[in-house]
Amino acid sequence: MLKTRQIKRLTPESHETLLTILEALPGALFVLDDASTIIYANASAQALTGVAPETLVGNSFWRCAPQLVSTALYQAIQKTKQTRALTEVQYVSPVTGSWLHVHLSPTAGGLTLQFHEMEAPAHRQEIVHQRGSLSMDVLKNMRAGIAFLTPDGIVLDLNEVLLDDAHIRREEVVGNPLVEGPWCSSSPASQAQLRAAIARASMGETVRFETLVHPREGMELSLDVAITPHSDAEHHIEYLVLAGVDITTRKRAEAELHALIDAIPQQVWTMRPDGYIDYSNQRWLDYTGLSTEQAQGDGWIQCLHPDDQQRIGDAWQMSRETGTPFETEQRLRHGTTGAYHWFLARAMPMRDKTGQIIKWFGTCTDIHDKKQAEDEIRVLVDAIPHLVWIKRPDGSAEYANQRWRDYTNMTAEQAQGDGWLHAIHPDDQQRVLEGWQRSVQTGMPYEAELRMRHGTTGEYRWFLVRAMLHKDAQGTPLKWFGTCTDIDDRKRVEHQLKESWENWRVLAETVPQFVWTTQPDGSVEYWSQRWYDYTGSSPEQALGQRWNQFLHPDDDESTLTIWRHALEAGESYEIEYRLKEGQTGEYRWFLTRGMPVRDETGQILKWFGTCTDIEDQKRIETALRQSQERASILMNSNIIGINVIEGEQIVDANDAFLHMTGYTREDLRARHMNWLHMTAPEYLDRTCEAHQELAAQQSLTPYEKEYVCKDGSRLPVLVGGVALEHHPRQAISYVLDNSARKELEQRKDAFISMASHELRNPLAALKLQATLLHRQLARQGLEASAPALSRMQTQINTVTRLVEELLDVSKIQAGRLEYIREAVNLDALLREVADTMQQIKTTHTVVVRGATFCSLVGDKDRLGQVFTNLLSNAIKYSPDARTVEMELSATEDAVTVRVRDHGLGIPQEQRDKIFERFYRAVGPRQPTIPGLGMGLYIVAEIVKGHGGTITVDSAAGKGSTFTVTLPKRRDT
Repeated sequence: MLKTRQIKRLTPESHETLLTILEALPGALFVLDDASTIIYANASAQALTGVAPETLVGNSFWRCAPQLVSTALYQAIQKTKQTRALTEVQYVSPVTGSWLHVHLSPTAGGLTLQFHEMEAPAHRQEIVHQRGSLSMDVLKNMRAGIAFLTPDGIVLDLNEVLLDDAHIRREEVVGNPLVEGPWCSSSPASQAQLRAAIARASMGETVRFETLVHPREGMELSLDVAITPHSDAEHHIEYLVLAGVDITTRKRAEAELHALIDAIPQQVWTMRPDGYIDYSNQRWLDYTGLSTEQAQGDGWIQCLHPDDQQRIGDAWQMSRETGTPFETEQRLRHGTTGAYHWFLARAMPMRDKTGQIIKWFGTCTDIHDKKQAEDEIRVLVDAIPHLVWIKRPDGSAEYANQRWRDYTNMTAEQAQGDGWLHAIHPDDQQRVLEGWQRSVQTGMPYEAELRMRHGTTGEYRWFLVRAMLHKDAQGTPLKWFGTCTDIDDRKRVEHQLKESWENWRVLAETVPQFVWTTQPDGSVEYWSQRWYDYTGSSPEQALGQRWNQFLHPDDDESTLTIWRHALEAGESYEIEYRLKEGQTGEYRWFLTRGMPVRDETGQILKWFGTCTDIEDQKRIETALRQSQERASILMNSNIIGINVIEGEQIVDANDAFLHMTGYTREDLRARHMNWLHMTAPEYLDRTCEAHQELAAQQSLTPYEKEYVCKDGSRLPVLVGGVALEHHPRQAISYVLDNSARKELEQRKDAFISMASHELRNPLAALKLQATLLHRQLARQGLEASAPALSRMQTQINTVTRLVEELLDVSKIQAGRLEYIREAVNLDALLREVADTMQQIKTTHTVVVRGATFCSLVGDKDRLGQVFTNLLSNAIKYSPDARTVEMELSATEDAVTVRVRDHGLGIPQEQRDKIFERFYRAVGPRQPTIPGLGMGLYIVAEIVKGHGGTITVDSAAGKGSTFTVTLPKRRDT
């Protein structure tokens, strides 16, 4: 019977007849509308689906009948809708595993589906075309999760990976929207991400993204998901294929890497080969104010200054296409203030073994202060009343200030290279170019007068061009700095000078110096206005012979003497002196030059001169002189020896160093002082290491050595040094006489050796007497006194051990610690040591793991001393623990023994010192534990004597692990 809605075009008379026929049809029958909603299902449908027809009608076919859903059926339905032709399809139900044969017929408002269960055919081939379809039999064993979806996101089929992760059955998912499945249902963000991806894929786009899913409670996976649309011949989307690869391990590794990157004091980011930003560190996010999601993809572009976006985009495109490193300066907006700061952006590609780029790693370094300083310098340069420019050592243009560009109406790009020549008058170009090339070749200052075209009016004006070559300390040319001073007015004045004094005065007033003229006898008759502005004087105070009142008192006499000599000899006049500034009363240095002007007979008519402010130059000279004086004082100090080395040769030294080593200045000049030859043989390796450190790091950590003096004696010293910045092959060393401290250490070692020997015999006698007393008490039955005697024997043993350690230290210092070389069964020795310690130290359990299965050549007693000490320390420094562990392992060449405790640990800053003599690691909050700090020193020396190494891995409060590695001898 018809369950809810009437099928269109049925008359009431034929209604019951039609329903009777449909109910009698063999197999399950469904009538669907164009939206795939069930409008009729016969009684056989209930037998096939297990759902009453009343429940089916009015609901989506795909969601009500998961046993029937498959990719093949979906394709057949789409084909029937498009072709309006009868269609058949055979397929296996992904839920029940049974074969189904379906007849599809189009209707006016949808289509009918008639299902028949059947035996498996001889050839498992679907009636509908197979283009683009994939067999789930092939995909079920893939490690990736695979699902087939309708363009609306309904699950048609999926492989076992997705079902196993979620612990659900196939029928619980098939026919339902994937976004409502267990993988994303607990995360609205993941649902929205998946829903948007399905929508894009249904429009024909292949979508790839990373997402976080929760297949079941307590399980969280990171997936790399790709959704690929499959189209028919008419390019209609038939279905979607979703593939998800588990990248949880990779994401965790990336998270650890990102945690490390977040500690870097720069903004760090990574980019995929396709240009997609997939990571930005916390500093980048904090600065821009963006979230991680906002910064991904192209989101970072919104932080770029609008004026930089096109340029940065083009540069990035070029780097990605060519695979070359990326570097540019850009402005980024601060997320809080909205202000833009300059950053230097750099990126390098990371490639796989085939050379393919798999990732870009980039940084952004804040250079805002540097850019501001450059802008301030440029503003200052632009404020200078000159046309200023900079050229490269080869003479090509690099920079021109704003005044130059405004005058010539040329852009910075147009002025680059030789473009600046276009602003020069054609008649001057050849002369100017030849003179400029001559200066470039010789490095001599350049000066020329030339005419330059005004970019707006087209008129030419005269300019005085001056340039100086700036070099570094090694004399390497760096830049040409030049100015163009407009002298067009001066040139005109010069042309009319004989006729117009006023024109000359105008010229004098335009130059930046003080200009003056005098009569032949030296009486001043003219000062330019700059003089009056500086001195604050009037013409009455400055003209005639009264100008010298502004001279510094210390310069007055010498200046007037030289000036009178110039007047008498008629020679050019040049001198430096200080003039008082009228407002502040301070004195500034000036360079004054004067030239006589003669008539046709040679008689002096006038003196013309200028005063140029050189105060800044004088200050630089003073600072340089003071620096040299300080360096000289240090070099002449008798407290510390100083020498300058170049290669192996000592090329300079102060008197203190020469006095220490017994050499003379003559030896130094004759190049008889070679640090390699002056180093005692046993210190050569350490000295060469120090010089390698100096070459690599430009400085070296102070170290101890001995110099062989000129007379053959030895001098213990402490040496440090740094490389000279402007002389890469030279370095300066600082040497302190260490002989007094060394002598004191020798006396201390001698005392320890003597005291140990003196104590050894009495202790042996005392130990013997205690043993005899113990036996006597036992014979007399006085066992009650035994505990006290045992405690006495324990203390005697402790003192004896300390004396033995002192003797070992003394022998080590004297190089007399002897070893009995014999075959040692290391496993037996270590278990014997562990058993002994277990009997003595009952508070802890000694756990031994592993075995070495080998013998060593060494001193059995000394090796036993090593591991007894390490186990004793492990117990002593873990008072609150109950176990200490000893792990044994071996490789082809060596054996490794690790002794681990769970106690107090060693602070990081003390770990490098614990193997030093008499050093004890004590934390600020740790309890005091008795000891003299000799045990680990002796242990390290014994291990070293056996050709092995010992290291420690520890942290305060987390216990310590001592690792001993010894060379192995194979049993034969």
